[in-house]
Amino acid sequence: MAIALTPLIAILLGLGIWQVERRSEKLALIDRLERGLAAAPVPAPGPAEWAGIDRNATYRRLRVTGHYLPCRTRLAQAVTDLGPGKWVMTPLVSDRGFTLFVNRGFLPDNQRLPDCTSVADAPVTVTGLLRLSEPKGGFLRANDPAADRWYSRDVAAMGQGLTPLAPYFLDADRSGDGWPRGGMTVVRFPNNHLVYALTWFGLALLTGWFAWRAWRGRGEA
Repeated sequence: MAIALTPLIAILLGLGIWQVERRSEKLALIDRLERGLAAAPVPAPGPAEWAGIDRNATYRRLRVTGHYLPCRTRLAQAVTDLGPGKWVMTPLVSDRGFTLFVNRGFLPDNQRLPDCTSVADAPVTVTGLLRLSEPKGGFLRANDPAADRWYSRDVAAMGQGLTPLAPYFLDADRSGDGWPRGGMTVVRFPNNHLVYALTWFGLALLTGWFAWRAWRGRGEA
């Protein structure tokens, strides 16, 4: 039994070490994201920078000026602390010539947007957080562009025909008390890796104790 338990002990120790490494990575990620959230907004990345946008770019604070295309707005399903509703995703043509989607905020199910043709075509400056596109749909529900049903914020699918279109969107800051309501990005950084590591190391220690008992029993037999 002692010999049989040896590989299990090695596996448990390996899992504990892996969680320690994951904890270090998570702490570095949290530090980077918190610094990004506290930083002043920077210009929204243009086409020359799109290839380098990945998970490490998320939650950077951005600023962009341009004109909305209200009649190209898409509504993506949302569930928030305010209840069920939609994220209002409207493309914005920036003054630098490219288009990006802006998540203007949350719209409850009992609220409606004004007719898009009645919205004034005025320049706007928006600040918010960089978020990556969410392709394919939500949990167990695929986006249906033909029916204009959206369960995730897939900017490529929402923006068919708009070029050049940024591969990210901007979660707008809150502005006023009306709808849609911005500034509702949930930013949580769970870090339970130390607990997991201690669990794996504890199981390795317990398994080692059983192995030692088995080996000792063999010697006394």
